[in-house]
Amino acid sequence: MAESNVASVVNRSLRQAVSRLRLAPVALAVYEAVARTNPVVALSNLRFRSGGAPDGLPIPPAHMRFLVAGSTDIQWFLKGGALGAQAVQDVLAKRNVQLAANQAILDFGCGCGRVTRYWRGATQARVCGSDYNPNLIDWSKGYLRFAEFQLNELSPPLSYVENEFDVVYAFSVFTHLTEDLQTSWMTELARVLKSGGLLVFSTHGDRYIHRLNESERRRFAAGQLVVRDDVSTPGSNACSAYHPMTYVRDHLAGQLELLDFHPEGARGNPHQDLYVLRKR
Repeated sequence: MAESNVASVVNRSLRQAVSRLRLAPVALAVYEAVARTNPVVALSNLRFRSGGAPDGLPIPPAHMRFLVAGSTDIQWFLKGGALGAQAVQDVLAKRNVQLAANQAILDFGCGCGRVTRYWRGATQARVCGSDYNPNLIDWSKGYLRFAEFQLNELSPPLSYVENEFDVVYAFSVFTHLTEDLQTSWMTELARVLKSGGLLVFSTHGDRYIHRLNESERRRFAAGQLVVRDDVSTPGSNACSAYHPMTYVRDHLAGQLELLDFHPEGARGNPHQDLYVLRKR
Protein backbone atom coordinates (compact mmCIF):
# COMPACT_ATOMS: atom_id res chain seq x y z
CA MET A 1 0.00 0.00 0.00
CA ALA A 2 1.17 3.50 -0.74
CA GLU A 3 1.04 4.92 2.77
CA SER A 4 2.63 2.05 4.65
CA ASN A 5 2.05 -1.69 4.91
CA VAL A 6 -0.98 -3.79 5.75
CA ALA A 7 -0.19 -3.80 9.46
CA SER A 8 -0.18 -0.01 9.63
CA VAL A 9 -3.55 0.22 7.92
CA VAL A 10 -5.05 -2.36 10.27
CA ASN A 11 -3.64 -0.58 13.32
CA ARG A 12 -4.95 2.76 12.12
CA SER A 13 -8.43 1.30 11.56
CA LEU A 14 -8.46 -0.11 15.07
CA ARG A 15 -7.35 3.24 16.46
CA GLN A 16 -10.18 4.99 14.63
CA ALA A 17 -12.66 2.48 16.04
CA VAL A 18 -11.42 3.19 19.55
CA SER A 19 -11.98 6.88 18.98
CA ARG A 20 -15.47 6.44 17.49
CA LEU A 21 -16.58 4.26 20.39
CA ARG A 22 -15.04 6.65 22.95
CA LEU A 23 -13.36 3.82 24.79
CA ALA A 24 -11.47 4.39 28.02
CA PRO A 25 -7.72 3.91 28.51
CA VAL A 26 -8.29 0.28 29.54
CA ALA A 27 -9.54 -0.42 26.03
CA LEU A 28 -6.58 1.44 24.59
CA ALA A 29 -4.28 -0.81 26.61
CA VAL A 30 -6.03 -3.86 25.17
CA TYR A 31 -5.64 -2.44 21.68
CA GLU A 32 -1.92 -1.92 22.29
CA ALA A 33 -1.54 -5.52 23.44
CA VAL A 34 -3.27 -6.75 20.29
CA ALA A 35 -1.12 -4.50 18.10
CA ARG A 36 2.07 -5.73 19.74
CA THR A 37 1.20 -9.38 19.04
CA ASN A 38 0.06 -8.80 15.44
CA PRO A 39 1.93 -11.46 13.41
CA VAL A 40 2.14 -9.20 10.34
CA VAL A 41 3.87 -6.53 12.43
CA ALA A 42 6.14 -9.11 14.07
CA LEU A 43 7.25 -10.40 10.67
CA SER A 44 7.84 -6.88 9.37
CA ASN A 45 9.89 -6.01 12.45
CA LEU A 46 12.25 -8.99 12.10
CA ARG A 47 14.48 -7.37 9.51
CA PHE A 48 14.98 -4.30 11.70
CA ARG A 49 15.85 -6.43 14.70
CA SER A 50 18.68 -8.03 12.75
CA GLY A 51 19.80 -5.10 10.59
CA GLY A 52 18.80 -2.08 12.67
CA ALA A 53 17.42 1.20 11.36
CA PRO A 54 18.80 2.58 8.07
CA ASP A 55 19.93 5.76 9.83
CA GLY A 56 22.06 3.77 12.28
CA LEU A 57 20.25 5.17 15.31
CA PRO A 58 18.63 2.95 17.96
CA ILE A 59 14.99 1.93 17.59
CA PRO A 60 12.75 2.63 20.62
CA PRO A 61 11.00 -0.32 22.32
CA ALA A 62 7.54 -1.37 21.16
CA HIS A 63 5.53 0.38 23.88
CA MET A 64 7.21 3.69 23.06
CA ARG A 65 6.62 3.29 19.33
CA PHE A 66 2.98 2.64 20.08
CA LEU A 67 2.65 5.74 22.25
CA VAL A 68 3.98 8.10 19.59
CA ALA A 69 2.87 6.40 16.36
CA GLY A 70 -0.20 4.36 17.32
CA SER A 71 1.54 1.24 16.04
CA THR A 72 4.42 -1.02 17.03
CA ASP A 73 5.39 -1.40 13.37
CA ILE A 74 9.03 -0.30 13.08
CA GLN A 75 8.73 0.34 9.36
CA TRP A 76 5.89 2.81 9.88
CA PHE A 77 7.58 4.42 12.90
CA LEU A 78 10.63 5.20 10.76
CA LYS A 79 8.72 6.15 7.62
CA GLY A 80 6.26 8.35 9.51
CA GLY A 81 9.09 10.19 11.23
CA ALA A 82 10.88 10.75 7.94
CA LEU A 83 7.69 12.11 6.37
CA GLY A 84 7.19 14.46 9.31
CA ALA A 85 10.71 15.85 9.02
CA GLN A 86 10.27 16.25 5.26
CA ALA A 87 7.03 18.16 5.82
CA VAL A 88 8.90 20.68 7.99
CA GLN A 89 11.76 20.88 5.50
CA ASP A 90 9.28 21.57 2.69
CA VAL A 91 7.74 24.41 4.72
CA LEU A 92 11.19 25.92 5.29
CA ALA A 93 12.11 25.58 1.61
CA LYS A 94 8.88 27.28 0.54
CA ARG A 95 9.67 30.19 2.87
CA ASN A 96 13.35 30.29 1.84
CA VAL A 97 14.40 29.53 5.41
CA GLN A 98 17.80 27.90 5.81
CA LEU A 99 18.63 26.99 9.39
CA ALA A 100 22.21 27.93 10.25
CA ALA A 101 24.51 26.94 13.09
CA ASN A 102 23.45 29.93 15.18
CA GLN A 103 19.76 29.02 14.95
CA ALA A 104 17.53 26.52 16.76
CA ILE A 105 14.57 24.24 16.07
CA LEU A 106 12.22 22.69 18.65
CA ASP A 107 10.26 19.45 18.33
CA PHE A 108 7.43 20.12 20.80
CA GLY A 109 5.87 16.82 21.87
CA CYS A 110 8.93 14.99 20.54
CA GLY A 111 8.14 11.66 22.20
CA CYS A 112 11.01 9.25 21.60
CA GLY A 113 12.35 11.27 18.68
CA ARG A 114 10.26 9.82 15.84
CA VAL A 115 10.81 13.03 13.84
CA THR A 116 13.77 14.47 15.75
CA ARG A 117 16.09 11.69 14.63
CA TYR A 118 15.90 12.91 11.04
CA TRP A 119 17.54 16.24 11.84
CA ARG A 120 20.88 14.53 12.48
CA GLY A 121 23.08 15.59 9.60
CA ALA A 122 20.26 17.56 7.98
CA THR A 123 21.00 20.88 9.67
CA GLN A 124 23.75 22.70 11.55
CA ALA A 125 21.15 24.33 13.77
CA ARG A 126 20.71 23.42 17.41
CA VAL A 127 18.07 20.67 17.62
CA CYS A 128 15.86 20.46 20.73
CA GLY A 129 12.98 18.27 21.82
CA SER A 130 10.45 18.62 24.62
CA ASP A 131 7.79 16.25 25.92
CA TYR A 132 5.80 15.69 29.10
CA ASN A 133 6.43 11.92 29.25
CA PRO A 134 9.59 11.36 31.33
CA ASN A 135 10.21 7.86 29.97
CA LEU A 136 10.22 9.09 26.38
CA ILE A 137 12.51 11.98 27.24
CA ASP A 138 14.90 9.71 29.14
CA TRP A 139 15.12 7.38 26.13
CA SER A 140 15.75 10.28 23.76
CA LYS A 141 18.46 11.72 26.01
CA GLY A 142 20.18 8.36 26.15
CA TYR A 143 20.07 7.42 22.48
CA LEU A 144 19.69 10.59 20.38
CA ARG A 145 22.64 12.49 21.76
CA PHE A 146 23.03 14.87 18.82
CA ALA A 147 19.96 16.76 20.14
CA GLU A 148 18.98 18.37 23.45
CA PHE A 149 15.88 17.14 25.29
CA GLN A 150 13.90 18.59 28.17
CA LEU A 151 10.90 17.44 30.15
CA ASN A 152 7.90 19.75 30.31
CA GLU A 153 4.66 19.62 32.29
CA LEU A 154 1.21 19.10 30.79
CA SER A 155 0.67 22.85 31.00
CA PRO A 156 3.14 25.72 30.37
CA PRO A 157 5.69 27.09 30.82
CA LEU A 158 8.62 25.57 28.99
CA SER A 159 12.08 26.07 30.47
CA TYR A 160 13.31 27.90 27.37
CA VAL A 161 13.83 31.66 27.31
CA GLU A 162 11.89 34.09 25.14
CA ASN A 163 12.77 34.27 21.45
CA GLU A 164 14.91 31.12 21.61
CA PHE A 165 13.75 29.26 18.49
CA ASP A 166 13.58 30.00 14.79
CA VAL A 167 11.23 27.07 14.12
CA VAL A 168 8.90 25.06 16.36
CA TYR A 169 6.85 22.13 15.15
CA ALA A 170 4.26 20.00 16.94
CA PHE A 171 2.84 16.89 15.29
CA SER A 172 -0.24 15.28 16.84
CA VAL A 173 0.00 17.42 19.97
CA PHE A 174 -2.90 19.86 19.71
CA THR A 175 -4.94 16.85 18.61
CA HIS A 176 -4.91 15.56 22.20
CA LEU A 177 -5.37 18.67 24.34
CA THR A 178 -8.37 20.41 25.85
CA GLU A 179 -9.21 23.90 24.62
CA ASP A 180 -7.72 25.72 27.59
CA LEU A 181 -4.43 23.81 27.24
CA GLN A 182 -4.32 24.48 23.51
CA THR A 183 -4.73 28.20 24.07
CA SER A 184 -2.08 28.36 26.77
CA TRP A 185 0.40 26.28 24.77
CA MET A 186 -0.11 28.42 21.68
CA THR A 187 0.77 31.47 23.77
CA GLU A 188 3.80 29.69 25.22
CA LEU A 189 5.12 28.53 21.85
CA ALA A 190 4.76 32.08 20.55
CA ARG A 191 6.83 33.24 23.54
CA VAL A 192 9.79 30.99 22.73
CA LEU A 193 9.66 31.79 18.99
CA LYS A 194 11.82 34.56 17.60
CA SER A 195 10.18 37.39 15.71
CA GLY A 196 9.51 36.03 12.22
CA GLY A 197 9.85 32.47 13.50
CA LEU A 198 7.61 29.69 12.20
CA LEU A 199 5.27 27.34 14.05
CA VAL A 200 4.25 24.18 12.16
CA PHE A 201 1.61 21.91 13.67
CA SER A 202 -1.01 19.31 12.80
CA THR A 203 -4.69 18.88 13.67
CA HIS A 204 -7.65 16.59 13.04
CA GLY A 205 -9.68 18.35 10.34
CA ASP A 206 -12.46 17.55 7.90
CA ARG A 207 -11.11 14.08 7.14
CA TYR A 208 -11.88 13.04 10.73
CA ILE A 209 -15.49 14.17 11.08
CA HIS A 210 -16.65 10.56 10.71
CA ARG A 211 -15.46 10.11 14.30
CA LEU A 212 -17.95 12.68 15.59
CA ASN A 213 -21.57 12.24 16.54
CA GLU A 214 -24.33 14.36 15.03
CA SER A 215 -24.17 17.10 17.66
CA GLU A 216 -20.39 17.32 17.43
CA ARG A 217 -20.54 17.51 13.65
CA ARG A 218 -22.89 20.48 13.86
CA ARG A 219 -20.49 22.25 16.19
CA PHE A 220 -17.55 21.45 13.91
CA ALA A 221 -19.46 22.74 10.87
CA ALA A 222 -20.18 25.95 12.79
CA GLY A 223 -16.44 26.52 13.22
CA GLN A 224 -16.18 25.33 16.83
CA LEU A 225 -13.45 23.18 18.32
CA VAL A 226 -14.65 19.71 19.34
CA VAL A 227 -12.83 17.90 22.13
CA ARG A 228 -13.73 14.34 23.08
CA ASP A 229 -12.23 13.73 26.51
CA ASP A 230 -13.49 10.40 27.78
CA VAL A 231 -11.88 10.41 31.21
CA SER A 232 -10.30 13.85 31.52
CA THR A 233 -6.86 12.73 30.36
CA PRO A 234 -5.52 15.53 28.14
CA GLY A 235 -2.25 14.66 26.49
CA SER A 236 -3.25 11.03 25.98
CA ASN A 237 -5.01 9.23 23.12
CA ALA A 238 -8.18 9.13 25.24
CA CYS A 239 -8.50 12.86 24.61
CA SER A 240 -8.97 13.82 20.96
CA ALA A 241 -9.55 17.27 19.48
CA TYR A 242 -10.98 18.24 16.08
CA HIS A 243 -10.22 21.60 14.50
CA PRO A 244 -12.14 23.42 11.79
CA MET A 245 -9.79 25.63 9.81
CA THR A 246 -11.76 28.74 10.78
CA TYR A 247 -11.27 27.95 14.48
CA VAL A 248 -7.50 27.75 14.04
CA ARG A 249 -7.42 30.93 11.99
CA ASP A 250 -9.77 33.03 14.12
CA HIS A 251 -9.11 31.71 17.62
CA LEU A 252 -6.25 29.28 18.19
CA ALA A 253 -3.62 31.19 16.19
CA GLY A 254 -3.93 34.09 18.62
CA GLN A 255 -1.34 36.74 17.82
CA LEU A 256 0.42 34.53 15.27
CA GLU A 257 -0.15 35.05 11.56
CA LEU A 258 -1.57 32.14 9.55
CA LEU A 259 0.65 31.69 6.50
CA ASP A 260 -0.42 28.34 5.09
CA PHE A 261 -3.07 25.69 5.55
CA HIS A 262 -2.55 22.28 3.96
CA PRO A 263 -5.56 19.96 4.29
CA GLU A 264 -4.26 16.47 5.13
CA GLY A 265 -0.75 17.85 4.65
CA ALA A 266 0.86 16.28 7.73
CA ARG A 267 2.09 13.24 5.84
CA GLY A 268 3.81 11.62 8.79
CA ASN A 269 0.46 11.74 10.63
CA PRO A 270 -1.83 10.52 7.85
CA HIS A 271 -4.83 12.69 7.03
CA GLN A 272 -4.06 15.33 9.66
CA ASP A 273 -4.13 18.94 8.48
CA LEU A 274 -0.93 20.99 8.51
CA TYR A 275 -0.73 24.66 9.56
CA VAL A 276 2.11 27.14 9.28
CA LEU A 277 2.00 30.23 11.52
CA ARG A 278 4.49 33.07 11.86
CA LYS A 279 5.32 35.25 14.81
CA ARG A 280 4.96 38.88 13.82
